[in-house]
Amino acid sequence: MHHKCLVCERISKILNHENPYFVAELETGYVVLGDFQFFKGYVLLLCKQHKTELHQLDDEFKMKFLKEMSEVAEAVHLAFQPKKINYEMLGNAYSHLHWHIIPRYEDDPNPLKPIWTMDSKIINAGETRPNDQELSELKEKLLNALKTTVGSDRSVI
Repeated sequence: MHHKCLVCERISKILNHENPYFVAELETGYVVLGDFQFFKGYVLLLCKQHKTELHQLDDEFKMKFLKEMSEVAEAVHLAFQPKKINYEMLGNAYSHLHWHIIPRYEDDPNPLKPIWTMDSKIINAGETRPNDQELSELKEKLLNALKTTVGSDRSVI
């Protein structure tokens, strides 16, 4: 863990059972729901290793990380049935590897552009933050789908 790294801080909260958005632990990372759910089912896969670039991971871990990202995206698709899924790994603000897996829907107000071009006051509005019941329902739906996509040879913790 690196001090002053927001992703490391979030992982620390997961390990201390203090992150209400935590969904599952996979071999290479942690699945968490996005704090705001303007795009219902928006999740992140936080890499267990504090690295800033994919090429810094050893080949075996990197391939597992990419495979798990794909499995998480498939679970999002199964659970929430979006029209399309966007995959983004930027690291400009928080330089710790993490995937944004963003479901896009028919009623998307800006379907041809990345979500980051939208007004943050809209997508991060208070009403898009799930309450406890909504959070529980989203997590349960996603976790059930993850158990299907990760496969029987590996476990979802």
